[in-house]
Amino acid sequence: MKFSLLASGSKGNSFFLQSGETKVLIDCGTTKKYLINALKMCGVDICDLDALVITHDHSDHVSQIRHFKDVAIYSPVEIVDIETFHVRPLQKFTIGELVFTPIALSHDALNTTGYIIENGVEKLVYVTDTGYVQERYIPLMKGADWIVLESNHDVEMLMHTSRPQFLKMRIYGDDGHLNNEDCAEVLNSIVTENTKMIILAHLSEQANTREKALQVSKDVLLHQHVGALNDHLLLCAAGQFEMIRKGETDEEMDPGSVFCAIGMEHRFNGTGA
Repeated sequence: MKFSLLASGSKGNSFFLQSGETKVLIDCGTTKKYLINALKMCGVDICDLDALVITHDHSDHVSQIRHFKDVAIYSPVEIVDIETFHVRPLQKFTIGELVFTPIALSHDALNTTGYIIENGVEKLVYVTDTGYVQERYIPLMKGADWIVLESNHDVEMLMHTSRPQFLKMRIYGDDGHLNNEDCAEVLNSIVTENTKMIILAHLSEQANTREKALQVSKDVLLHQHVGALNDHLLLCAAGQFEMIRKGETDEEMDPGSVFCAIGMEHRFNGTGA
């Protein structure tokens, strides 16, 4: 698999995935200009895509959907004036070389969905915008080669923001977003020696920092998985408009200026901006 996280956060989300000749985009938030330029950096145009897969209908995930009218669109919710293939939890569907297993998430948008994606050799988990992850999905997620998982906020930082109390509770609640500690606990349950890369996604710009998100997940993984982590495990925290790209070999990994932590022989070393 090759993939590029194009954007991640409250201002827009999009993720490009390729396996062989199969090219899929997950979500299409951000601006039209940014999205088209980001895809060009991946060597593709909208017309080259085999499909667009939607997680939910909040604007930071679907704002540019009108530009994909000539692409097959898979969505867990109906989109006004857009024809889609309906996605349901645990009902697998295939796009070219890729098999998608949808999983139900808990968010304040109808039928918010995450995806477990396989090509017969590798498995990728893509889960953002959820207050928690249902226990029944953990076995399906476990042992993924690549994990994109929300680590939205630090609870203390969230509570000290100037946001209204109802909004703080909405973000913190079961229909909101995963905090750093809950993200780390999910990782603790699904990471195995097979896991090569974890991207902490959808970080709040006001209620989190890359350093905090990384530190919490690193601490849990190192404590719970002593001697059982992939020697080359890469853990990184995504910025809003910073691409994180992964090729078919580790040498092709280009995290740009994103803050990273690398696991070598079960030791983590932080680098980056």
